[in-house]
Amino acid sequence: MRPRKTHSRPTDAEIEILNILWRTGPTTVRHVHEEISETKQSQYTTTLKLMQIMVAKGQLQRDESSRSHVYVPAVAREHSQRQMATDLMERAFAGSLRSLVMGALGGRRATKKELAELRALIEEHEGGAHGGTGQKGRTR
Repeated sequence: MRPRKTHSRPTDAEIEILNILWRTGPTTVRHVHEEISETKQSQYTTTLKLMQIMVAKGQLQRDESSRSHVYVPAVAREHSQRQMATDLMERAFAGSLRSLVMGALGGRRATKKELAELRALIEEHEGGAHGGTGQKGRTR
């Protein structure tokens, strides 16, 4: 059975699994379950079933060549984060990038280093890197 590709956003539990896999690299259900169990009550079979669902949804890939199946995210962390941020901006901030950023900045105090990095990213984006549109000041 081929994995079906969906465009559904990952659930909180799926994001937790993806974060473990992005951090550790390809690994087994047992390893993912052990990490989850460090912070909350969890059953191995629940982790296994969730990861099988994630394969079917196209979020994970499974290598079945050895006795213990090894799982890896189907999409890079940065790509997934961009998709989730865009989805959040559309749903919660009426498509306004300015409102999304102001909401994030208002949520906690940014460090001087973080603000400097944001300024550098904005300048880089305005310069055309990362597919900038050249429309400076456009905030929707």
